[in-house]
Amino acid sequence: MPAVFAATFPFFALIALGYLAARRGLMPLEAIPGLNGFVLYFALPCMLYRFAAGTPLAQLLDERVVAVWGVAAVAVVALATAAARRAGHRWNDAAFGALVAAFPNTGFMGVPLLAALLGPAVAGPVIVTIAFDMIVTSSLCIALSRLDTHQGGAAAQAVRRALAGIVRNPMPWAIVLGALASALQWRLPAPAERTLGMLADAASPAALFTIGAVLARSALRARAAGAQPPLKDALRDLLPVVGFKLLLHPLLVLGLVATLSAAGLGLSPLAGVALVLTAALPSASNVSMLAERYGADTGRVARIILWTTVAAFFSFPLAVGLLHGR
Repeated sequence: MPAVFAATFPFFALIALGYLAARRGLMPLEAIPGLNGFVLYFALPCMLYRFAAGTPLAQLLDERVVAVWGVAAVAVVALATAAARRAGHRWNDAAFGALVAAFPNTGFMGVPLLAALLGPAVAGPVIVTIAFDMIVTSSLCIALSRLDTHQGGAAAQAVRRALAGIVRNPMPWAIVLGALASALQWRLPAPAERTLGMLADAASPAALFTIGAVLARSALRARAAGAQPPLKDALRDLLPVVGFKLLLHPLLVLGLVATLSAAGLGLSPLAGVALVLTAALPSASNVSMLAERYGADTGRVARIILWTTVAAFFSFPLAVGLLHGR
């Protein structure tokens, strides 16, 4: 376990540094969108392209990975939504609470962290989870969030808007172009490849620092708006969602991986471990932006993301230690 903590600590430390920088005013809150834009439009697409281009196409098109991840994601969304509805949340807040329970921070955190822990060969199944969550999980939850409107076409319209947003997002295109490069065994010219490599190398520290800064900005905005609930109420509301994300989600994935193995359709050991650890990651930080766009309780979503990130500092190394050697 000390070795696992030593490997994961720098990643969480960068998140903490970004949080402190924004919270203490060392980074102006107005600068965060620019940093986020650099990560989203330049650094992360280059990193994803490089990983996809270096991954055999068969790994990027493994239907067993899609099946395991898809069944687990839909199950978590269904269970988290049902629990939130029973607790009295409207569809909009229940749906986005389910999204943070099912959508791990794979792009900003998972790819560099898991590559550092398990090697670059882990990129294939992890990239598949990113594509699935961006297209299917997000669209499903956005459609559920519109059930409050009682308008016939509201859910379909919301899904169309979500898909249009995906088309404008450079990360899926980076994955597609990298997969094409892998299939065609094509490489960029040397100067372009070095440029791409420099941006890809910047993705991990910049993305992790940005996560911390975004979390701090959300906390500061919630405090300024007086939207912080009493601790007892927050624990009752948020702890179940944190449990869905950091406990139920990886256990579901682990059970599905074991079921496939028992049926003689098992994933490779590396792919199975990669999927379980991806599910054990904290919630995706970009969900708070989606929640804001669709009028959900952004403060609640931001608190869930913050709590899962803090808790994952302890739970994620534990998951790595339990899976070590599998």
